[in-house]
Amino acid sequence: MAEKMETRKKRRMQWAWYLYDFGNSAYAAVVLLAVYATYFKDVVVGGPEGSALWGLALMIATLVVAIISPFLGTLADYSSKKKQFLLFMTTISVIFTGLLFLVKQGDILLGMVFFIIAEIGYRGGQVFYNALLIDIADEDELGKVSGNGWAIGSFGGIICLLIVLVLIQLNPGNTTIVRFSLVITAVYYALFAIPAFFIIKEKPSTEQKIHKNYFKIAWERLSKTIKSVSNYKEFLKYMLALLIYNDGVIAALDFAAIIGAVLFGVTGTDLIIFVIIVQITNVAGAYVYGVIGEKVGFKNSLIQSLILMIIAVGGMIFINSKMAFFVVGGLAGFAIAGVQSLSRTMVSIFAPKKKSTEFYGFFALAGRSSSVIGPGVMGFSASGISNWVMNTLVAAGLVVAGDDLAITVTEQIGHRFALVTILLFLLIGLMLLLFVDEKKGRIAAQNGDAEMS
Repeated sequence: MAEKMETRKKRRMQWAWYLYDFGNSAYAAVVLLAVYATYFKDVVVGGPEGSALWGLALMIATLVVAIISPFLGTLADYSSKKKQFLLFMTTISVIFTGLLFLVKQGDILLGMVFFIIAEIGYRGGQVFYNALLIDIADEDELGKVSGNGWAIGSFGGIICLLIVLVLIQLNPGNTTIVRFSLVITAVYYALFAIPAFFIIKEKPSTEQKIHKNYFKIAWERLSKTIKSVSNYKEFLKYMLALLIYNDGVIAALDFAAIIGAVLFGVTGTDLIIFVIIVQITNVAGAYVYGVIGEKVGFKNSLIQSLILMIIAVGGMIFINSKMAFFVVGGLAGFAIAGVQSLSRTMVSIFAPKKKSTEFYGFFALAGRSSSVIGPGVMGFSASGISNWVMNTLVAAGLVVAGDDLAITVTEQIGHRFALVTILLFLLIGLMLLLFVDEKKGRIAAQNGDAEMS
């Protein structure tokens, strides 16, 4: 009887954990992908500068999170207050997501500041959310529970998008409704996050308490992590490849909505439908690549998913129709799922079992660091090329400055050429990945385990 009650309690905690992901995925779907990105670029800023400023906002938020993550990770490991810190970060994200409602045409600084703070809260909260996994699942079910959370979270984003879709479709062209969708997202995020704070019970920290401040401990842990992986050549080669190709993946995700709006006129209802399609193909891709990885090897599967991603981005440069954009976007969603899921799985190949925490810590640090450059390069490239083409045409007397058609065409040229930066990140990362020897990496991990036994 006691065992059944314990199992039931654990399942309740797992569902509370799933529901948090169900809620915060709405933020990613609505703010990052479907609604706010294009609203900020087209309405708040207006013109090609919007892409540069959106990329800058993403760079600032990601850089802040990359800097504070080691400290946040230390808090998660050394305290038994992960829920309290998660609540703090979630509250920040929810409040400033809701405050995006106040951002109107011309409120560029306000729109950037509110978004950056909401993004820091969202990304920072994920550190504590992920750390709670060991409190709600046994070691032999960590993969299953983590996968369930990811899948359920994806459906949470889809449902919130459907709610927003109905409102926007019933009120076409109404920017107040577009802004109100951000309030809905904040409320949705908050409601589904609540069960986690009441149901999940943390286990006492197993870390030895020592009389040092958290900043010093965080620095020592970061130094230890870097030292731990320095002797594993294949892992370091893989991390270098990840640093490059992940920039392309993140840039593609962060600019999907803007690319759709600028190049193919996909806005409002169509854009939300597009993101729903990408979310669905993303779930399918994670499942398919999970099966393929076990059969043909994780590195080979990762290479295949990167090639598919390169084909999708390359296709985006040459296609012209909205329907083609939907098809290629679905293909990209499928490929991205493979890249992201397999990238994490690859770490388990190169990590000695007794050093897995350090290796995953380095992987997380590399992932956050690599997310800084791609969006910025994409945004500034699109804006810079658009302005250069426009200025060249004006100087040649071919168009008049301020001509709406010329602005639209040059903006499309800028964004189409800027897609090449994403391709370069993916191609260079792929080439570096080809030099990673999976067999040698496995042997090094086994030797590391033998030395520590």
